Amino acid sequence: MNLRRKRSLAKLIFGGLLLIILSTGLFIGLGFKDKVANLFSEATGTKAEIRVDAGSNLGVLPQPWRNLAQGGEEPDTITKVAQKIKLLQPNYIRIDHIYDFYDVPNGWTKLDSEVNAILAAGAKPLLALSYMPNGFGADITAAPDNWNDWYALVKATIEHYSGKNNKNISNVYYEVWNEPDLFGGWKAYGNKNYLRLYRVSAQAAAAANNTLPFKLGGPATTGAYPNWIEALLNLVDAENLRLDFISWHRYSWEAEALSDDAGLINRLLLKHPRLALKEKLVTEYGPDPENNPAYDTGLGASHLLATIRASLGKIHKIFNFEIMDGPGPDGAAFWGRYGLLTHHASGLQPKPRYNLLLWLNQLEGQRLAVTGEGSWVKGISVASGNILRLYLVNYDPRGAHQETVPIVINNLAPGGYQVNYEWFQGKTQTKAVQITGGTFVDQVFMRPNEIIRLTLTH
Repeated sequence: MNLRRKRSLAKLIFGGLLLIILSTGLFIGLGFKDKVANLFSEATGTKAEIRVDAGSNLGVLPQPWRNLAQGGEEPDTITKVAQKIKLLQPNYIRIDHIYDFYDVPNGWTKLDSEVNAILAAGAKPLLALSYMPNGFGADITAAPDNWNDWYALVKATIEHYSGKNNKNISNVYYEVWNEPDLFGGWKAYGNKNYLRLYRVSAQAAAAANNTLPFKLGGPATTGAYPNWIEALLNLVDAENLRLDFISWHRYSWEAEALSDDAGLINRLLLKHPRLALKEKLVTEYGPDPENNPAYDTGLGASHLLATIRASLGKIHKIFNFEIMDGPGPDGAAFWGRYGLLTHHASGLQPKPRYNLLLWLNQLEGQRLAVTGEGSWVKGISVASGNILRLYLVNYDPRGAHQETVPIVINNLAPGGYQVNYEWFQGKTQTKAVQITGGTFVDQVFMRPNEIIRLTLTH
């Protein structure tokens, strides 16, 4: 073997060893697949250059996040947490298991206690008409043995909570079942047909007497499935049944998931002009349908704000799932469960999503135009009186992206301003500035999944 061939072989061997070493390093870090995805994302994504037009007016900012949902961790949950969640200023609180948990056929006392707790928290109830009471069917997710029993139960429920001579609550939402595709294996066809369940429920709602205004809808499936939603739309159109809202659940890491769902439903509604303006409700929402550490960390908060930004003006109500954890294994307080709060046995400790919702209490007023958002950094801005607020989120579920974000706010009134920078669950900085040319210019460095609130007070 000549010298040149020996050198070439040595280079080949060295290069191979180097590739192995580098590859091993990648696997030791984020993992090769994630690392490549991160590198590709960084190369193809767009960084933000945020511009706010203080002279714009996009109308009053909608607040779809002011709604909460509680699952079937245990009965009487809202009673245990009412004072904590009152601070979040919720508009609606959703509960399911209203028939099987609260023994409704034998009286309203137990369920009334939970509904009273919802009212005490400053909210109104969304009641998921589920599951079958004892004795109505083979089990709690079965179809009723006698559909007249279900009709009478739904009618009595509406007359009790919306009835002028009973609880007398206006604008209660009644949702027909909870995740019928999962709990009970219902279909939009065949023998165990959700469409029959909805039809009988709508007929019962139409027969309810002496009530205040209320809403009825569904199908509350585990996703925005076109076959389910189109079947329901076809049914209510063909039989002229009541449908006040379309509801579904969504668990996804994609911030645009709810926006995409709304677009899909809007396309289905093109065939149903009578129903085109019906409300869209996501009655359970989170990043993951299974337990996940993100529910206990700032990543969950970042995901929530990024999703709110993407779905503004497209979804009427988003119900954050859920309010309180069930009891943790071996008494653990934080175990990746969905709750905004730990279980009451662990002291109802607030998690980052709860604290973010507190922060969002100040996100109200006249919505301002924001341009220059990037692939990761998104923004929402509002003005109220002499105060302008800008919320920024750098959402990256991989926890890798960081960037320096230029901020330009135009069309400000001249004069002195106090500028306050607040990092969510972090530091605060304040400075005074003098605006003479109508423009404020600055920049902020944002680490992965950081949230910053910038407040200008004139």
